[in-house]
Amino acid sequence: MKILITGATGYIGQKLALKLAASGNQVVILVRNPVKAKKLLNHPQITIFKGDILDNSSIDNALKGCNQVYHLAALASVWHKNPDTFHQINVTGLQNILNACQKWQVKEVLFTSTAGVVGDSKDGQPVAELTNLNPKLETLYENSKAAAETLIKKYVKKGIRGIIVNPSRVYGPGLLTESNGFTRLLQMYIHGNWKIKPGDGYSIGNYVYIDDVVNGMIMAMEKAKPGERYLLGGINASYNAFFSLVNQLTGVKRKLYRFPLPLMLLLAHMQLLMAKMFGKQPLITPSFVRKYNKNWIVNSAKAQSELGYTITPLAEGIKETISWLNGLESHKQ
Repeated sequence: MKILITGATGYIGQKLALKLAASGNQVVILVRNPVKAKKLLNHPQITIFKGDILDNSSIDNALKGCNQVYHLAALASVWHKNPDTFHQINVTGLQNILNACQKWQVKEVLFTSTAGVVGDSKDGQPVAELTNLNPKLETLYENSKAAAETLIKKYVKKGIRGIIVNPSRVYGPGLLTESNGFTRLLQMYIHGNWKIKPGDGYSIGNYVYIDDVVNGMIMAMEKAKPGERYLLGGINASYNAFFSLVNQLTGVKRKLYRFPLPLMLLLAHMQLLMAKMFGKQPLITPSFVRKYNKNWIVNSAKAQSELGYTITPLAEGIKETISWLNGLESHKQ
């Protein structure tokens, strides 16, 4: 099988490319920085093409002869100096890929969205794929992903087998990028460099181990129904429960201090003002503060029943991640 992957130098993309290559597939990756890609994805079954999802000619070059596409390339950030860039990369970029697939008669396209598009949990109830038909989305990232889902469904009617997967908060070994934020948070916490929790720490999120997401994507490509979304979630846990588990597994007892919502919003507004004045990436924005003070309780039953998706227990996933982080520290010494 010859497979094109966009976003292969990202956290999930790197893991996916290496797994598909190890399974004997011929993997083609479209990247902006071939030197970086060579370091991250040096495998005999992986071919590197320089290009961009906003450059149609480079997409054509990479896509020729492919049977499948995993589209992961996206702007996944808390902020950008030009807000329109979220739509340009996350929606127009997907449209370029889909148009090229039509041109080269590639029918199989998997699009990586986010669990955030289904909205937050109301009254402590889990959300599934169709729980909130018109959710209030806080961030430009989520809005652009929702628009991209609408777009790919239109191409399903044109003959593309478009599949949508929606990972929740991904963590685990791998590149410490913005998409792997909770592993970075875990690392800071262990070293005593993270000391706050949003609100009272009881807001619930869904934490999914990286290997589960990668396996779920491959299963979705094989079994998913066109035009439908599949939540690739993990374990629902509060911030307090998450870090209590980290304490148990490491023996490190770190005190976390409450950071009330009004104070978080004030800091975020100040960060946003500084970003607009000086163009420096803010650590957090008001929309993300509001998001992370809500409950995000995810139900992945559809993926489990239709795809055979499995979920790693949180204790097991955190233990593996801590072991990997310890290995990184040992390697540096």
